[in-house]
Amino acid sequence: MTDFQQSALQLAARQQTPAWLQPLREQGAANWSAASWPGRKTELWKYISLAPLQQQGDLRWGGEADDSAIDAVERVELDATCLVFVNGRFNAARSSALPAGIVRFADADTAQQELIAQHLGQVVDSQRHLFAALSNAWVDDGILLHVPRNQTLDKPVYILNVATPEAQPAVASQRLLVVLEEGSEAEVIEHFASDAREQNGFVNSLTEVVVSANARLQHYRINLEEENLLHVGGVHADLHRDARFHGFTLAQGSRLKRIDYQVNMRGEGAHMDLNGVYLPRNKQVIDYHTNVEHCVPHCTSNEVFRGIIGDSAKAVFNGRIHIHPQAQKTLAELSNKNLLTSRTAEINTKPELEIYADDVRCAHGATIAQLDETSLYYLQSRGISAADATTMLSFGFINELLTQVPEQAIQDYLRPRLASLFGQGSEQVGHLSYE
Repeated sequence: MTDFQQSALQLAARQQTPAWLQPLREQGAANWSAASWPGRKTELWKYISLAPLQQQGDLRWGGEADDSAIDAVERVELDATCLVFVNGRFNAARSSALPAGIVRFADADTAQQELIAQHLGQVVDSQRHLFAALSNAWVDDGILLHVPRNQTLDKPVYILNVATPEAQPAVASQRLLVVLEEGSEAEVIEHFASDAREQNGFVNSLTEVVVSANARLQHYRINLEEENLLHVGGVHADLHRDARFHGFTLAQGSRLKRIDYQVNMRGEGAHMDLNGVYLPRNKQVIDYHTNVEHCVPHCTSNEVFRGIIGDSAKAVFNGRIHIHPQAQKTLAELSNKNLLTSRTAEINTKPELEIYADDVRCAHGATIAQLDETSLYYLQSRGISAADATTMLSFGFINELLTQVPEQAIQDYLRPRLASLFGQGSEQVGHLSYE
């Protein structure tokens, strides 16, 4: 067992937790302590190093931040139920009043505790996903979003997770459980952010989603933290008969950033759309792993991920589609396109199809390219500088996915920040397309 694993277990042992969560914590601790630490020969972690975690030293929980640190983080402006967490701690003063159906684990009544215990830690496979086991071992609070049968949330749920630096490196554990009953609908936005100061913490985030028959979830995950923050996260979903999961994720890199998506088709007619954008630069790294398990017939999935990797950054994309023997009439597609804007940028992409049924339609593909010299020349011949031409073509590469984001407030939030990332004003890059 590594020093980090031991320190994480010691931190879990020091926690005070409700008795009804103790069985999950004990199982998580057992899985965590029994797991082998990933290395270069571990396929799921082959192209990314966990060395930054080993450098954290003795682990401690993050503390509360002052208002100025929270104010320094710009949030998405929309009419929503807002929940604010700072260094893993719920900030009631900055959050909305919680409506029925949204409750902290710590405030759950008996019926809600039973619902949480029924689903928490059951969607995710904590033996396959190492840091899910750690999240189970650390769980003491979180958010339950429960939408009863045939109901629709009046407003989106916006969860803002803020990280701030501390004198000693600290950790935060974020937990979200979404349970949509039959015929219900909800929109959830998870936003992970930090102030501009150099971060020194570690965030372990885990979202579990149950989308029941004929239910629909629109889910967003935005990671725009300062590049020194360490972050490992995952979104794990069970889709039942005719369920719909529509997802969008966008992330910058950091010293360590790993995000997993695991979607399990549990009922016939289930459908998933997932679009993603990753934008590492400098010496950042980012690792996206997606896995879609088609367990039953007549399900569909569509994934589109695009990455722009600059400077000496490194990106990893691994997209797996697994068609089980009984999953006839499946339609599954996966596309991953990457743009390298530097000779020292690196991408490791691995789309996978594992098919055990014979009546399916599946397609997957990956491309890696540099900016088109002809397009660069054309723009420069029209009086546009080389730097501006590079920026415009780079932004155009991902703009197609941005324009497909259903929530206009998220588009309005992302465009000026991405324009700043690319070094231009939003009016120059706001309405481009690139094929």
